[in-house]
Amino acid sequence: MNLRLIGIGAGVLIILSLPLAGAIAGPDLAARDDGKGGGLLSSLGLSDPSGRRGGSKPAPPGPAEQPRTDARCGPELSSPQGIEAQTCVLTGEGQSWGRSYYRNTSGRPLESVLTVMGPAGRTVQIRCAIGTGDEPGLCETPKEDSLGTPDRYSAVAEFAVPDAEGPLLLRSGSNSPGPGGG
Repeated sequence: MNLRLIGIGAGVLIILSLPLAGAIAGPDLAARDDGKGGGLLSSLGLSDPSGRRGGSKPAPPGPAEQPRTDARCGPELSSPQGIEAQTCVLTGEGQSWGRSYYRNTSGRPLESVLTVMGPAGRTVQIRCAIGTGDEPGLCETPKEDSLGTPDRYSAVAEFAVPDAEGPLLLRSGSNSPGPGGG
């Protein structure tokens, strides 16, 4: 009875070690042709780039490829009142939107108005409640179909005390100054 268990265990270990042996051997093992239509890993159904074994069963799907997003950001700014922010215009998959990263250590809740300006007078604006604390947050406009090139878009975020007549505490823009401060 013990010999039978040892034999089964050894067989399972051999079967389980084949993919490991292929991985250790590297890509050359997968590329070797045994004269019968594929290499060792191919014959085991392990090297097919489509993820199919034997051409009929799909393999479990891997992580989805993330779409490319480009960002054009202004400088990181801070105010004496305890607000830090950086504002960006993002573009990807034919859409444009604005995003402002912030941190509010002022000790009071604030409001941010984030505005994205694009070609042909297009403007998108959103108001975001800004809680207090040292944790970073973000405010983001909805995505809109892009018109023209990404450099024709800009974004501005303004931070102030909500419903107050007080001064603007910080304004952050997506357009960084050019060389020489201009």
